[in-house]
Amino acid sequence: MEKQTVRPAHIRRRHILARLLLSAAAVVILLPVVLTALYSFFSPGEIKAFMQTRGSFDAKSLMEIKLSPNMFSLSQYYKILIEDMTILRYFVNSAMYTAAILFGQALLIPAMAYALSRFRFRGRDALFFVVIMLMLLPFQVTMVPNVITLRAMGLLDTIWAIILPMTVAPFYIFLLRQYMVGLPGDMIEAAQIDGASEFGIFCRVMVPLTGPIVATIVILKFMDSWNSFLWPLVILTGEKFKTVPIFISSFSQEGGTRLAGSTMCVAFLGVIPVLISRP
Repeated sequence: MEKQTVRPAHIRRRHILARLLLSAAAVVILLPVVLTALYSFFSPGEIKAFMQTRGSFDAKSLMEIKLSPNMFSLSQYYKILIEDMTILRYFVNSAMYTAAILFGQALLIPAMAYALSRFRFRGRDALFFVVIMLMLLPFQVTMVPNVITLRAMGLLDTIWAIILPMTVAPFYIFLLRQYMVGLPGDMIEAAQIDGASEFGIFCRVMVPLTGPIVATIVILKFMDSWNSFLWPLVILTGEKFKTVPIFISSFSQEGGTRLAGSTMCVAFLGVIPVLISRP
């Protein structure tokens, strides 16, 4: 029989304290999500009256938190899922953009990272330096050149204006390239001895070995694409191609009274894919 390891008392106390602190932090982080889920079941009149109380409190009196509705209602979900197809289209747009961006990155990023880590060619280091510089530049710096380029291509206010700029992500190219550089070369040499081509090495050796980091990139990029707000807001002018975050932002811009109940439902449904995608 295996002997059970007995931890010292001070280590057990530290573990208990760490778990209490992490649990408290988790409660604080998840509280907005829980409240949004609860408020989505409030009747439209009740949530509208509740949100109108914002701004009527001073520093000594905080806005109350209602944990249960006076009347349980599903009318908001019926409105956004069945009655009002405009709001449902925002979900379809967000899902379409996210799927297209992930598909484009699946084709480009592993191949680019493999080329930068495996091949030696003139200008490779300069190209990798450009990738690093683009990674370090904030989005606000590259936003205007992207808009000018898309306008010259005639792609403004189209789905390609959202998909193309977000397909090539310098940070994920850098991340995957660094992971590939750290992989042992014995498997690649063995594949070369067996007569595998570079494409075969890439598909049969490198792609399986990079599975963990690729899964991490997919999760991070999914959350980034689904929650993207600033770029679609800048590049889209009509209502046809707008996304869920843009609709939710109209909630605060209009004082929180118009479509308040529906907005809570949209916000809650919009955060579900992000929660599911987390490992």
